Amino acid sequence: MALTYPLDEQARKILDASHNDPFSYLGPHVSPDGKVTVRSLQPQAHSLSVVLKATGETFVGNLLHPNGLFEVALPSKCWGQPYELAWQTQDGKVHRHADPYAFGLCLGEQDIHYFREGKHWHLYEVLGAHLRTFNGVDGVLFAVWAPNAKRVSVVGDFNGWDGRVNPMRCRVESGIWELFIPGLASLVHYKFELIGENGALFNKSDPFAFFSQHGPQTASLTWDFHHYRWSDDTWMSQRKDRSLYRSAMSIYEVHLGSWRRREGGRMLTYRELADELIPYVKDLGFTHIELMPVSEFPFDGSWGYQVGGYFAPTSRHGNPDEFREFVDRCHQAGLGVIVDWVPAHFPKDAHGLARFDGTALYEHADPRQGEHMDWGTLIFNFGRNEVKNFLIANALFWLEMYHIDGIRVDAVASMIYLDYSREAGQWVPNRYGGRENLEAIEFMRELNYQCYSRFPGIAMIAEESTAWGGVSRPVSTGGLGFGFKWNMGWMNDTLRYMEKEPVHRKHHHGEATFSMLYAYDENFILVLSHDEVVHGKKSMLDKMPGDRWQKFANLRMFYAWMWMHPGKKLLFMGCEIGQWREWNYQQSLDWEVLYGEEHRGLQSMVRDLNHLYTNEKSLHSRDHEAGGFWWLEPNDYENSLFAFGRKDPEGRTCYVVVNATPVPRPGYRMGVEEGGYYRELLNSDAANYGGSGVGNSAGMQAQPTPWQGQPWSVEVTVPPLATVVLQRA
Repeated sequence: MALTYPLDEQARKILDASHNDPFSYLGPHVSPDGKVTVRSLQPQAHSLSVVLKATGETFVGNLLHPNGLFEVALPSKCWGQPYELAWQTQDGKVHRHADPYAFGLCLGEQDIHYFREGKHWHLYEVLGAHLRTFNGVDGVLFAVWAPNAKRVSVVGDFNGWDGRVNPMRCRVESGIWELFIPGLASLVHYKFELIGENGALFNKSDPFAFFSQHGPQTASLTWDFHHYRWSDDTWMSQRKDRSLYRSAMSIYEVHLGSWRRREGGRMLTYRELADELIPYVKDLGFTHIELMPVSEFPFDGSWGYQVGGYFAPTSRHGNPDEFREFVDRCHQAGLGVIVDWVPAHFPKDAHGLARFDGTALYEHADPRQGEHMDWGTLIFNFGRNEVKNFLIANALFWLEMYHIDGIRVDAVASMIYLDYSREAGQWVPNRYGGRENLEAIEFMRELNYQCYSRFPGIAMIAEESTAWGGVSRPVSTGGLGFGFKWNMGWMNDTLRYMEKEPVHRKHHHGEATFSMLYAYDENFILVLSHDEVVHGKKSMLDKMPGDRWQKFANLRMFYAWMWMHPGKKLLFMGCEIGQWREWNYQQSLDWEVLYGEEHRGLQSMVRDLNHLYTNEKSLHSRDHEAGGFWWLEPNDYENSLFAFGRKDPEGRTCYVVVNATPVPRPGYRMGVEEGGYYRELLNSDAANYGGSGVGNSAGMQAQPTPWQGQPWSVEVTVPPLATVVLQRA
């Protein structure tokens, strides 16, 4: 005859892991008559005892059920005394730890209040997994927001991934579940096991995990953030007083997984990247490195833009402290670090944020508001306080915990327009009947306000592709509050112009000059990003028309023109060496092209452009002021030639002439403000760049001949397909 174990309803719920208030049954309890009992569920144990920490006195438990439910009776004098559970498993191992269910409430009422309001800016210090000490006991405090779950447990290496062992306490006023598990430390693998409203059982990675597995492995890992010691005090102190608007800002955009690889295709570690990438970027004269998303992501083919772990740098290259070291070493080398950040959408992966507690928690329930049909991803519910708090706290986390210098916000247009990439009937108007996503707009304004007010000297950058006004204008004046905006209009117009055969460019001259009509509407960054060298668009070099010589000449002319044009600069990796093929995230850049003289010449010119741009105030100090630029000749469409000046606040000027045809222009007269001797600062056709060597190496004397609205003029030899920069000596 089978043995039966009489159990009450609470015990049955503990055993079948359906109890929503495990603290009411497990742990220490005292009856009205003073009897003390301790209950614990240890499915792998065949015996369990309570050991008083003060005296070592041991009390043997009674097995209530063969699935590991024990009850230990203690004298009334033991109530409130610290104790440990000691149990032996079938393999003979003895385990001894404090009882998770002997601890009171862990999260503070104030933390919960600010979270519910959507204004807990250090939320990453509350939710997630944190090494803590309670009542002298070391362990890990787990906390997760899942208001619609019927039960949540912590599962991991430490409990055999058994959801019965460590069910959590629900703080019903907030929907947060919490549990302190003694004895755990750093590098423990874990997840949350939930039961949804419909009874479905599923596991989720921790949305606030500091460290995660990647690819098909999706466990979160505990991590101690308190070991790393920063060495960038000088950089951080100077940053807060630096005005990026008046400083040189030349950004090298990098995909860490494919910049360079080892034999067999192995990605570089964060430390290897620090050893190799930082000196390379520094040598080329860039001021910042922009990293395509480093937050943990499951699918390599998303390039990081489908984020799975918002608070964890990807473990593809190392652990969180090794990424901190990478940033630290960038700062010590004088390089800023910008990260791409993706609050516009998130993937549907089962382990991630999608239907996190069995309901549409982070996303909108209505697919007309909660799903990007084109991308197959979900859209955050920006109108929900807790979701908005999650995202803003995440941005602040990267700035605070990783000393990041700037955040480039991806796909802003997809957030601010409710009808983005949707047909009629596929979207829901706002409360005024319009197409603007009012909640997303408010979210971005709050995001930028909080980031700038707490971290002066950083850069908040919008990738926004429409004509929405005031993207990089202050919140106080009705703007979105970003510091900078990618100039997608300039990029599209100039690339269309450059892809034309030179003989046809005179019919498209306006595409080369149009950007100056709106150059100061926003604080623009001129970008040639990863998006322009994938999906059949060709590499930058291969976009250029003509034979091999003309392709290189066109590209050198284009880059020099870009660096002289008002606006900060961004260039994607590989574009500086003239890679022939498109970017492929699965393999290294084609570094072998540098055996070719033209490729080395192009790289050398990019280096010189950066140094000229950084050292010459007229080329950067008034990037966002109309007084820093004026046209000398914008209308010479017949010759596809244009000239302009750049001026710094003290009046020092650079003069630029661009020849977009392969026809040399000897004796070209260009107006200048003052008499004197003029020298050539840069010539994209110089022989050491791989050009023909036509130019003005001897310099020239200004003549008192008024020209192009200026009282003086110089005669310049303008090489074929070239940009020339002059300055009074």
